[in-house]
Amino acid sequence: MKKIHTVTLIGLGAIGAAYGSRLQALLGNSFFVVANEDRIQKYQKNPITVNGEKQNFNYISTDVEAEPSDLVIFAVKNEQLPQAIEDAKYHIGPDTIILSLLNGISSEEEISEAIHNEHILYSMCVEIDAVRDDNQSIRFSSIGKICFGEKNQSLSEDVLAVKDLFERAEIPYEISENIWHTIWWKFMFNVGINQTSAVLRAPYRYFQQIPSLHQWMESAMYEVVAVAEKAGVILTEEDVKKFRPILNNLSPNGQTSMLQDIEAGRKTEVEYFAGKVCELGKKYRVATPINDQLYKMITIMEEMEKLNNR
Repeated sequence: MKKIHTVTLIGLGAIGAAYGSRLQALLGNSFFVVANEDRIQKYQKNPITVNGEKQNFNYISTDVEAEPSDLVIFAVKNEQLPQAIEDAKYHIGPDTIILSLLNGISSEEEISEAIHNEHILYSMCVEIDAVRDDNQSIRFSSIGKICFGEKNQSLSEDVLAVKDLFERAEIPYEISENIWHTIWWKFMFNVGINQTSAVLRAPYRYFQQIPSLHQWMESAMYEVVAVAEKAGVILTEEDVKKFRPILNNLSPNGQTSMLQDIEAGRKTEVEYFAGKVCELGKKYRVATPINDQLYKMITIMEEMEKLNNR
């Protein structure tokens, strides 16, 4: 069986650092974190901690040539993906397996168009409530799981190799029988929970305790259900309901990634959430009034933040 001995990670946000800490513990110096020199110096001066434990990641500069890794994991924001692909060029060979943990429904295609690799698995993470603060500290009460698979639903050699790695690293996982449906399902609840939490600056406890807020979140999700059907992906009311127990099990004080971006004054991924829903709505002539409003509100919030920082 194909075995993964070396892994490269691009992206040390909350998600990347949480899963990266377990890969570092397993692989030691065979686990590489790619970053530019400025970031490496920053990380070495002020090391990242995960649940209070200092992480001495094996950093490698983007301009240093390296042998291709057996697995490359992208864990950046969507707008950072083109640069991340360039930064990872020395680590990707013809046999390298690639996992993209980005939000949305487009990153795998973007990676494929850029590097023409035949080992790109479709993947996503779910149920993780990791939060990163300004002091390089990442905390989570649930590490969730990584769902992955082949788009053609085959249990390939690449899938089995990643399964073996995750078991050795004690990373919870699920091999999806229909990964494209699973990715759309996560896109659906990200569109709902990320955006409504961002505009209201609301951690999970408000969604757990205020029925009207929960209903507003789901109304944005049902617009994804409508456009997904036109795109040939069948999401149902049961798919919407399936998110409810996940939400209720998240840390009440936990925050979505978009809320973290808003509070930190960073650019959000609204173009890849509401922006994509609205784009597909126009394409398929499906009304998306909730996402239209969320898109306007979040982009205005971003513009306000720019003015505040002048």
